[in-house]
Amino acid sequence: MILVTGAAGFIGSNIVASLNKKGYKNIIICDWVDHHSKKKNLEKLTYEKIISPENIIQYLENSKDIELIIHMGANSSTTETNFRLIYNMNTRFSKNLWKWCVNNQVRLIYASSAATYGDGKNGFMDSEKASYKPLNFYGLSKYLFDRYAIKQSKKKTCPPQWVGLKFFNVYGPNEYHKENMQSVIKHAFDQYLETGKVKLFKSYNNKYLDGKQTRDFIYVNDCVALINWLIENKNVSGIYNCGTSIGRTFEDLVKAMFKSINISPNIEYIDMPKNIRNQYQYYTRANMKKIQNKGYKSKTLTLEEGVYDYVNNYLLANDKYK
Repeated sequence: MILVTGAAGFIGSNIVASLNKKGYKNIIICDWVDHHSKKKNLEKLTYEKIISPENIIQYLENSKDIELIIHMGANSSTTETNFRLIYNMNTRFSKNLWKWCVNNQVRLIYASSAATYGDGKNGFMDSEKASYKPLNFYGLSKYLFDRYAIKQSKKKTCPPQWVGLKFFNVYGPNEYHKENMQSVIKHAFDQYLETGKVKLFKSYNNKYLDGKQTRDFIYVNDCVALINWLIENKNVSGIYNCGTSIGRTFEDLVKAMFKSINISPNIEYIDMPKNIRNQYQYYTRANMKKIQNKGYKSKTLTLEEGVYDYVNNYLLANDKYK
């Protein structure tokens, strides 16, 4: 039996959909189904039951059938200002799952984040020896759990398999409940439908022109493919990047969106809110050599391929859900 936290959310529901296709039906979902779109995320999925996060440890203490926990649940707000709130959800809760997995020898795959890398001055190497300075409380909460996992692993107090995935900029179907935390492509598409143009933030870094801020955009299907590989490769543990190894600009992304619907680009650059200017990543690009050296060889979609699939097979479709 597999437990998936955050399974009514974005990446989590895509994982469950993929598990179902592979024949897995004995799945426990841990999440709050507190949004219309999260309910829609679950409609096509097959699973045994839903457990709310505040009850999951008690449920686990009485369960002997869990073989793997895929922990995607988190407070993913990069603008959250209440550190205690985000620490309790992203760090303390994760520690409790880790301890249970250690005591019961259950495998654990969890979501870390590229937000742990901060401004990128120290690079984007998924080395377990490197130290970084996250720019916001979300990144810090993920970074603290990464450091905890590494420390426990060195002491051999770890699950039989443990993997932390530093997700870069993920986009794709079933992200609709995330509202202001939806991907740039989803915001761009909605803006186009409403106004006929897309607004992007101006740059406040002299090294980057407006629209040239760069991210490693990865389609959710490619994230799921890596998780499926890890499920099959039980001997692989550690912290790994999950990206494409290619940095693309916001301008590239928006142009790909317009191209996918055969419309000439119409982009307006606007002021960036002052409250995020000092917390803004201008460049991210995953170094994927570490996981590739473990044997992972799957190719990711190009930005243009991923955007085309997302726009035409989901955002423009009558049924937008996986």
